[in-house]
Amino acid sequence: MLVCAAVASSIAAPRASAQTEVADLREDVRGLSQRIGELSLRVEQLEHENAGLKAKVAALDRTSDFVTSAQFSAAVADLNASIKSAVGSSRSEILQVVAAQMESLAKQTNAALDSIAKTAVQARPAAQAQGGAPAPGSAPPKEGVSYTVQKGDSIGLIAKRTGAKAQDIIDVNKLADPSRIQAGQVLFIPGGK
Repeated sequence: MLVCAAVASSIAAPRASAQTEVADLREDVRGLSQRIGELSLRVEQLEHENAGLKAKVAALDRTSDFVTSAQFSAAVADLNASIKSAVGSSRSEILQVVAAQMESLAKQTNAALDSIAKTAVQARPAAQAQGGAPAPGSAPPKEGVSYTVQKGDSIGLIAKRTGAKAQDIIDVNKLADPSRIQAGQVLFIPGGK
């Protein structure tokens, strides 16, 4: 009996192991079946979303609200050209307005200078008739003599020697710095002797 029990036990051990493997396989198949069901459900959801997206794309294709990048670039280039043209014409208009204003100001300035000159011309004979000196800023006499500057001369000394006014000598000779006259330089002495 012992032998039978040993044989039975040796036959039962692989059988139990086989039953465990079968049970494990059944569990794996059940898990895989469940996973396949989940994936099938997800595939159906994706197909439904894909159909919705296809419908949206088809609707977008029917509308002409969208442009290609080439169309967009062309529109931007046209807009830039329009802006440049507008800026150019604005500059021209501004320059014309400024030119007209400058011309108007020039006419006003010339009229004012003419008026001042007429007033000065009319005032000079009256001042000379009264024996007064010429008005300040009036032109120095046009008659005079040439004078060659000597070493040690100054404008004041030359004026004293020739009987001229120092300021007239400076104005007629257009001396920016009267202290910088040099020996040998020839000066015109208005009204000088």
